[in-house]
Amino acid sequence: MVQLDPGAVVEGRVTRVTDFGAFIQFENGETGLVHISQIAHSFVRNIHDHVREGENVEVKVLGRDERGRLDLSIKELLEEPEEVPRPRAIGRQSPQFEAKLRSFMRDAKERTGGSGGKKGPAPAKRKK
Repeated sequence: MVQLDPGAVVEGRVTRVTDFGAFIQFENGETGLVHISQIAHSFVRNIHDHVREGENVEVKVLGRDERGRLDLSIKELLEEPEEVPRPRAIGRQSPQFEAKLRSFMRDAKERTGGSGGKKGPAPAKRKK
């Protein structure tokens, strides 16, 4: 019989893959979830790049949630890279977006009277 206690490392079959994780079924018939954040150390954009339905995978039992469902991890069994790769940076925005942003920032500065650190003419003095 499979022990599904926290910390146990067990093998199960992937029965369903969703956008948020993969469901793993064990030989005793019980099913648990490997959340997308527990698939790999790197950013997972598409779970299908890591697991497939019908595949056998080794998982670590993290515990059970408040409703008694199994919380599983594949990531916990993988060697952690020295530096976790980050998602690729988004390239430069469109010229239209850049122009709107500049206009917004200029208008905001005028509304708040902020000089943004630039030296300009001194404010006019009020007469008493």
